Amino acid sequence: MKPDHPAHAAPEDAAARKAIRPVICYPVEGLPRPDLAPYLAARAGWTRVAEVLVPARDARCFDVPAGHFFRISSVDGPQVGDLNLWNADDLSERFFSGKTRALHGTHLSAGDRMWSNLPHLRSMALITEDTLDWYGFDSFGGSVHDVIGTRCDPYTHNLLSGGQYHHCCHSNLTRALADRTGLPLAQAEWHVHDVLNVFMCTGFTRDTGQYFMKASPVRVGDYLEFFAEIDLIGGLSACPGGDCSSEHSSDTAACHPLLVEVFRPLAAPAGWHGPAASGYDRSHGR
Repeated sequence: MKPDHPAHAAPEDAAARKAIRPVICYPVEGLPRPDLAPYLAARAGWTRVAEVLVPARDARCFDVPAGHFFRISSVDGPQVGDLNLWNADDLSERFFSGKTRALHGTHLSAGDRMWSNLPHLRSMALITEDTLDWYGFDSFGGSVHDVIGTRCDPYTHNLLSGGQYHHCCHSNLTRALADRTGLPLAQAEWHVHDVLNVFMCTGFTRDTGQYFMKASPVRVGDYLEFFAEIDLIGGLSACPGGDCSSEHSSDTAACHPLLVEVFRPLAAPAGWHGPAASGYDRSHGR
């Protein structure tokens, strides 16, 4: 946190320095905004081919072939989830929350993509529908589906509170990926990465810049829906914080399961084709 009383006096031109207008780091005019109409039309007559119920305070993995949709739904009560995505054929290609945040902002909604890590940097999934898109940003600066929080983990829990808590989302996702792949826990853990916080309502305090959470506006029947652009393994943890109204990792918060459904459309969305990896030649100036 920044100190309440700075150790250094402001210079004479402090006001002028602060008044400089910001510049967007990554102008996205060259990034085509997807037309969602073909994706929404492709859902007509689709077939549900799989479903996974993620238990409260635990995680499960699921598979989504390229060209399929998947939907995360609240089915029992207000609950947030931590989502990881991996290339089903290469776990080293995974969701890159930092670059996704730089391209789309701190919180995602319909029309935003989930980008993979370098050197791939391609769309893994497109968000096609968000029943909480009405929320926008509230008076505290909070919004839903963030890519700013990392995931609750037992290491930070131990640092701040002591003890050994095993149901943080990091551990939940580690167990789930180990179960899905057969990897030992120690190897699976290296593949768990920063998440999309599904349904979580978060922001930064204006005075201290601290990451905050508040009660999620999600209700039974709400969902966030995606279109898989490559073959995916997904991992979803039903956070031990429940709706994150007060507790972040505990056995006392009211927690609920989350439902993942996978749908196969009759045909691919008109005009869709699988994304290629980045066209950068990787010579790095040598």
